[in-house]
Amino acid sequence: MRIGIISDVHGDLDALEITLQQLQQHHNVSSILCAGDLVGRGPEQNRVVDVHRELGIITVRGNHDELYSGLTSENVAYLRGLPLDWQGTIGGTRFYMCHGKPQNNMWGMYRDHLSETYLNMVLGSLRADVLVTGHTHVPLLMRGKAGIIVNPGSLFTFVSSRQTSKTYGVLDVPSLKFEWFDSRGSISSSA
Repeated sequence: MRIGIISDVHGDLDALEITLQQLQQHHNVSSILCAGDLVGRGPEQNRVVDVHRELGIITVRGNHDELYSGLTSENVAYLRGLPLDWQGTIGGTRFYMCHGKPQNNMWGMYRDHLSETYLNMVLGSLRADVLVTGHTHVPLLMRGKAGIIVNPGSLFTFVSSRQTSKTYGVLDVPSLKFEWFDSRGSISSSA
């Protein structure tokens, strides 16, 4: 079973549509998870939220999703209703998803700040096999005995003051093989 993982769309409808098409047609994913920041900076914020609502994509609330400028009342209500964190089981694998860190969408998790001991402790306390995070715009994969942490990077492709990796991820369960792809479909990395 393959799970599509996206984050930090930031209102980029073109990148989102290309990615969703690739996830469905090329990767044949059974589910899609989004680690937040649907809005902020981009040109098509309302349409990005509309697509998430219409498709029922499992999504957590990013820090930019708490800023409602220029959105329809339906989209504001949707963003307000997003959970800070999400836990669920897909294909027998236990997931915990947040935007930044568990219970905090303002601080990110970077590889050089993590250790295997910390990862095992966090996954154990969350009772998860996979921790999905976003926020940093930097792809991340780290393995420990208890499971993995993954960050697909940021999806948006427009020029911004903030760097973007232009990537999304695909996770195979139960093997926990994770691959990154850019929005044009080429492999960035895998492990």
